[in-house]
Amino acid sequence: MVNFTFYAPTEIVFGRDTQKKVGVLLLKSHAKKVLFHYGGASIKKSGLYDQIAASLKASDIDFVELGGVKPNPRLSLVREGIALCRKEKVDFILAVGGGSVIDSAKAIAVGVCYDGDVWEVYEQHKPVEKALPVATVLTIPAAGSEMSGDSVVTNEEKQMKLGYGAPAIRPVFSIMNPEFFFTLPKNQIANGAADMMSHIFERYFTNTTSVELTDQLCEATLRVIMKNALLVIQDPSNYDAWCEVGFGGTVAHNGILGVGRVQDWACHGMEHELSAIYDVAHGAGLAVLTPAWMEYVYKENIPMFVQFAVNVMGVKGSYREPESIIKEGIARLREFFRKMGLPARLAELGIEEDKLELMAKKATGVAYGETESPLGGLKKLQWQDVLAIYKLAK
Repeated sequence: MVNFTFYAPTEIVFGRDTQKKVGVLLLKSHAKKVLFHYGGASIKKSGLYDQIAASLKASDIDFVELGGVKPNPRLSLVREGIALCRKEKVDFILAVGGGSVIDSAKAIAVGVCYDGDVWEVYEQHKPVEKALPVATVLTIPAAGSEMSGDSVVTNEEKQMKLGYGAPAIRPVFSIMNPEFFFTLPKNQIANGAADMMSHIFERYFTNTTSVELTDQLCEATLRVIMKNALLVIQDPSNYDAWCEVGFGGTVAHNGILGVGRVQDWACHGMEHELSAIYDVAHGAGLAVLTPAWMEYVYKENIPMFVQFAVNVMGVKGSYREPESIIKEGIARLREFFRKMGLPARLAELGIEEDKLELMAKKATGVAYGETESPLGGLKKLQWQDVLAIYKLAK
């Protein structure tokens, strides 16, 4: 186990009717004027918008609003939000939505306090010590952004999707009422489950030894998410199953599963290129790339992949034939994604083969004339490796 520091101060407020506490919680956090940030019309159709507005008014909290967040949140809207917050002297941001809304809110929070263009922070990984405080009301469990210090933004002009992380952008509190997940379309449920699982895979697959506790925490969280994701696909109003999936997504990305481990994150780096150019759903891209990545790298740590196949995917077989066990585990993962209605090949996402090399070079920095930055921790992937994985997934 490697040295680590773990600090996750977000207050999670979980359960039925918890959205009605938002005003009181903001008052407790000393908010005076809030940016109410959200996506499309769904929160108005569900009545959540009115409930949030009523709670803010009941606590005498002034607010301005900015909707319009899209999946793979856009830098252009972030810049609009920064200008609005400065003009209106906003001191707190409330994100009501899924990971894209929350990530957009975090980027705005950084940009308001940054003397320059916020894209510089993402592109150059500049240190951020100060940001506006952010709180969330989660409506789509997937990204885990409700308790993480991470944010991902898409620069639509440059066709680049970049992530940034800093303790300053962890939400102060996050409200999660699983009843608001009941009306999610099945494709969003499936994409969300794949995203959660990938957050665990990126931490789980490691060459770090003596990490038995987090190994088992990762495995248990994966099993619970997979079991209950199938249940909510079958019955989207299953409150108990949503509790498991919803909180599972939070645990998957709040940092606890990765402590003491050298992490990987190659699949996320590869998928960001799909989203940046083709605007595909993040979870769908990960569902395609993850099994292909496993096929390409498993020989780097055969015992780790045997452990996954046995402890997570339930494979039985002779340990004298470890590769057979691994391949069956990968096949079962693909089958799970299929049962969820997720794609298995890049062609299903409309990814053109003549773009694969460009995406591989962008993912590793080569396309920008930079010194190559290989992806991954388990195995360092040069652009040729990334291209080979794309081709395995095509």
